[in-house]
Amino acid sequence: MHSVVPPLAKLLWRPTVRGLDNIPLTGPVIFASNHLSFVDSVVIPVLVPRKVVFLAKSDYFDSPGVKGAISKAWFEGLGMLPVDRDDTKAAMQSLETALQVLAEGHCFGIYPEGTRSRDGRIYRGRTGIGHLVLTAGAPVVPVGLKGTQNIQPVGSKLPRLAKVEVSFGEPIHFGDDYTAMPTGRARREITDKVMAAIAELSGQEPAGVYNEHPPTG
Repeated sequence: MHSVVPPLAKLLWRPTVRGLDNIPLTGPVIFASNHLSFVDSVVIPVLVPRKVVFLAKSDYFDSPGVKGAISKAWFEGLGMLPVDRDDTKAAMQSLETALQVLAEGHCFGIYPEGTRSRDGRIYRGRTGIGHLVLTAGAPVVPVGLKGTQNIQPVGSKLPRLAKVEVSFGEPIHFGDDYTAMPTGRARREITDKVMAAIAELSGQEPAGVYNEHPPTG
């Protein structure tokens, strides 16, 4: 899939890409991005010259029948790992999975906002990324996405052609200054610094609040 999907996606979408030379070619890296669409987790791995692991709902891996098998093969082929979002311990399990990926020297992708922006603004980051930085010591490459919400708008089942811009910022290295801080404050400051870098790349208006999952049912 990695030999077929990236060239095909680039041919169809013809994304404008900036900052690929900012991506470290070795060692653990955290890719922190704004979140506009379900396809964000496809766009970033397609462009990055290294494998980037994202988490995806376990439903995509567990569906029965031929369709379920195809879905599982697709997501596994893109390097995604399942997470049960209905589990009350899902957030902690997600962080543990991320730390394992980083400990193995690989790249992990995360959306600090937690869920997709439905109004185009960028929301306050949750401090899970601060925990990853303090624990793994990996640099953070901020990513700014533009236009991915037009590839597969909320509620649509099939992707469409749309203009996409992806910008990779310079890696942010967090030194020992943060280890001397109280843990909660360090996580918050790291998260805010990362979100500021993402917002500068994406050009989005800050919402100033957390983004909550839309109600179901």
